[in-house]
Parts: sequence; structure tokens; C-alpha cells
Amino acid sequence: MASAAAEAPAPSPSPTAAANSRPRRVLEELSWDDSFVRELPGDPRSDAIPREVLHACYTKVSPSAPVDNPKLVAWSQSVADILDLDHKEFERPDFPQLFSGANPLVGSSPYAQCYGGHQFGSWAGQLGDGRAITLGEVINSRGERWELQLKGCGKTPYSRFADGLAVLRSSIREFLCSEAMHGLGIPTTRALCLVETGKSVVRDMFYDGNSKEEPGAIVCRVAPSFLRFGSYQIHATRDKEDLEIVRHLADYTIRHHYPHLENIKKSEGLSFEAAIGDSPAIDLTSNKYAAWAVEVAERTAFLIARWQGVGFTHGVLNTDNMSVLGLTIDYGPFGFLDAFDPSYTPNTTDLPGKRYCFANQPDVGLWNIAQFTSPLTAAELISKEEANYVMERYGTKFMDEYQSIMTRKLGLPKYNKQLIGKLLNNLAVDKVDYTNFFRLLSNVKADHNIPEKELLVPLKAALLDIGPERKEAWISWVQTYIEELVSSGVPDEERKAAMNSVNPKYVLRNYLCQTAIDAAEQGDYDEVRRLLKVMEHPYDEQPGMEKYARLPPAWAYRPGVCMLSCSS
Repeated sequence: MASAAAEAPAPSPSPTAAANSRPRRVLEELSWDDSFVRELPGDPRSDAIPREVLHACYTKVSPSAPVDNPKLVAWSQSVADILDLDHKEFERPDFPQLFSGANPLVGSSPYAQCYGGHQFGSWAGQLGDGRAITLGEVINSRGERWELQLKGCGKTPYSRFADGLAVLRSSIREFLCSEAMHGLGIPTTRALCLVETGKSVVRDMFYDGNSKEEPGAIVCRVAPSFLRFGSYQIHATRDKEDLEIVRHLADYTIRHHYPHLENIKKSEGLSFEAAIGDSPAIDLTSNKYAAWAVEVAERTAFLIARWQGVGFTHGVLNTDNMSVLGLTIDYGPFGFLDAFDPSYTPNTTDLPGKRYCFANQPDVGLWNIAQFTSPLTAAELISKEEANYVMERYGTKFMDEYQSIMTRKLGLPKYNKQLIGKLLNNLAVDKVDYTNFFRLLSNVKADHNIPEKELLVPLKAALLDIGPERKEAWISWVQTYIEELVSSGVPDEERKAAMNSVNPKYVLRNYLCQTAIDAAEQGDYDEVRRLLKVMEHPYDEQPGMEKYARLPPAWAYRPGVCMLSCSS
């Protein structure tokens, strides 16, 4: 299925001009819709008492986080533009009250979503929005639907034994990474603003019995939808009658988020018949649910390939943290690779088996897709053959996209498996900084006549402390690489520009987050705001901002900086 939606959204030629041409609204003028609440079955109760919620996709519940003189920490101009929100609205004295949930937003109809999930490979039963409450859906001037959700705003029926709150530390990380990933061109949920509540929250960061008070905070997350794989799974594990909810939810998702699949016909060229081994051909045009599942798989494969390209490790790839729209969702103990280590996991909870380490992400994505197809098969929306085909398409899409990304990162005209494989091995052996190496690689010239002793000069800042034997290995690799560049015939400056457009100079390293967190916890939000601005343009040189591209200092390797727990 060749789906344009599975590709990354093309950047607007002039986002600022486009944003300025749209109407500017005050908060009271936002156009709210409640399609999720209106079209899907809900919980008859509206209290926040932790309990099992049956036969429902959501519970109506209001924010309840305690606040005391809340303050606006930071906000995203580009997300405000998506919502047509006037920038002066962020100067309103009551803005922190509204986006901490203390005062209701006019037109909102808050609810918490019900879903389940597999956590670290085991079915965990009902999970749901335990500390996130959706305010509703805003329809912007272009007819786009954007769900606004407050994370850390109080208990819901899905909070289990937790308090439904969030701390400033984790909220800064989620706010910044949501926008940093967008800057990298990777599909992601967004973040409109971050508010400090003025109240303390008790957290045991490492689950070691050493709890302490931390500043509380709330992020306003924004996405077309926060539906997850687990949103469908939960209903398939319950009474047989709940299988009909799987169908209702699938219909809702297709109607609002995959409308091009609503009435597909063969003439539209959206899909094709495909045989799997000796099995009958799979005709996706005859079953919109199968076509939808394939597109979900392809979007997921595209997403994870993009993660691998920039060295991003999510850390908690449970099925309740997998977006049905192929977005990066739920920023917890994430981490970008510093020294290249395929077994790197930023999650202390994941250390025993490293299930969610960097190298495992593509396989985990496939496993999660298999769990996603399971409720669709149980509800008889797709056949087992179609489910198998969905997984096959995930694998094909991932390999196509990953090979394309790595080819572009090296500035090559075509994929070279041996060259790329040898490079990744060298990076791992010498623990080379992933981001800085690829950024420097564009400085290598396509010139056979460079003396051997000068071959590694362009990469000197990344190849630190390598001995004679490893130096020979790198010289050998660079020589082979230069041969490929020479045969491509692409001028050096043209290739450099192309490579720098896919190899970021800046990524949101954990130590950068921690520096901003440390200042914010003392009441200084400037570093959060500066870091946001840098990460909005990660491929640009940004003169004067070079310190944000530096290697992590020694203190960055302490627990709580390079690695965090799920509660973080």
C-alpha cells in the first residue's frame, strides 16, 4: 500500500508566513469538538476513584491537581500557530490557571481515555490515562483536528495507586523532547506549554525508598489523537460484547484520522493484491480494516527507522505507548545516543534484559504490531492472513526507510550494506559520539589524493583516544568511503549541504535537559526557553550555540541524568 500518510510531512516552504496568514484567536474563540466523547461509549460514572472501567472508551473527569500561584515555564510558538492561538494569550494573568486545570477552558469537555497494554512483554490489563486528561479537540482554520491534553493534572479512574501528578523534571523533558523531535522532522505528539503548579509532589526517582519532594508541573500535549495500540487491546480482552467496541473504535479512527480509507476502491490505487507464499492473495481494497492496519504498521516502521537514524531510544516501548497514528508518544526515560552503543537503554527499569535498547527497537516495533493486529483479528475485522501481511509490510517498510536514511546520512547515491555495516561496527568499538560523527562526516572530501596521515583530520573531533590499530581501521574505512564519494560524482559542497540536512548538529542530550531542569527548579526558566529555540532548528549551524553540541561532561553519566526510571 503506497500511502503518502506513511511518509514524514513535507515542511512548509515558509511556515512563518503561513502562520501569519491564519486568523488569531483568543482562548475563548477556539473551536472545540467532542467527537471522541460523542461517537464512542463512555463510562456512566464521572468520579476519579481508581477502578476497572468496563464497556467504555473513556471517563469524563476534570483536572484536580493542587496549584498555588502557578507559573508559565515555556510555550511553543509553532504549536500555538497550529491552533491559531494569538501569542498574546500566553501573557494573560489567568493563562497558568487555565493550563494547570485550576480554571476550566471555555468549550472544553475533559475526559480520560481507557486503554490497556503489554508492559515489558507481559499483558498488564487496564492502564489508561492515569495522569493525563484530554480537554477536548480543537478544529483549526484549516479543518485539522487537534486534541489538547493536560499531563499531570490529577487523579482519574485509571491512576491505580498513583497520585495523577507530574514533577517539573519529567515535564521539562517531555515538553522539550516533543518539540525537539518535531524539529528533527520525526512524527511526534507536540507540546503547547509547560506550567509549574507551585505545589510539591513526592517522588521516588529510582524506586529505592528514597522519596523526596519535587516541584509539580503540567504539560499541555497536542496531537491529532492520543489513541494507542492498547486502546484496542483492552476491549478484546474483556466480554465478547466488548469486541464490538473494537469495531466502533476502528471505525472512529478511520473516519477521523484515515478518511482516505473510508470508501476505498481498486481504481483509487491505494493498495494491491499480494500473495504470501502459497496463501490466497490479500486484496486490501476489499477490507478497509486490513488497509488501515497496513498503514498503521507502515507509519510505525517509518517512525522507528527515523529514530534509528538520529540515535533516539524511546526507553518504554510498551503497547500503551505506541501511537496508532505513528507518532512518538509518551516521553519518559528517553535518550539520544552519545557514545554509540547498540545495547544502550536509558531506562533503569529495562536494565535486566534491555528489551527496549536502541538496537532492539525495530524488532519490538514488529512485536507490538502483532499485538495491535490481535484485537482486530479477534473482532473479525481482519483475517489471520491479513494480520500476517500487515507484519510483512512493517518489515519491508522499515528496511526500505532505514536503508534510505543511512544512505543519505553518508551522502551516498545508493545503499552500501558492507560500508555502512563496517562503519557501525567501528563506531561501537570506539564508542564514537553518534551525532557529532555524522555531522563531521560531511567534511570529508571526494579526493583520492589526500595523504593517508590527513584522512582522519575532518573526523578528529569525534575520533578521540584511538590507538594505532584502531586508527588503521578508520583510515581503511575512510579510504573506501572516499572511493564511493568519487564514483558518485557529486560535488563536495552539494553533498555537504545534503548530509547536513539529515545529520543534526544538535540533539536533546540528557545532560542538556538536566542543566535546564536544575535551573528551573531554582526558579530560572531561561535555559528551558533557550534550549527550546536551539532544538527547533537542529540542522542549522546556529553560530554562538556551539556549546549545545558538546559531548556530555563527566557528571552527565551519573544516575538520574544518563538513565532514568519509568516514573521519571
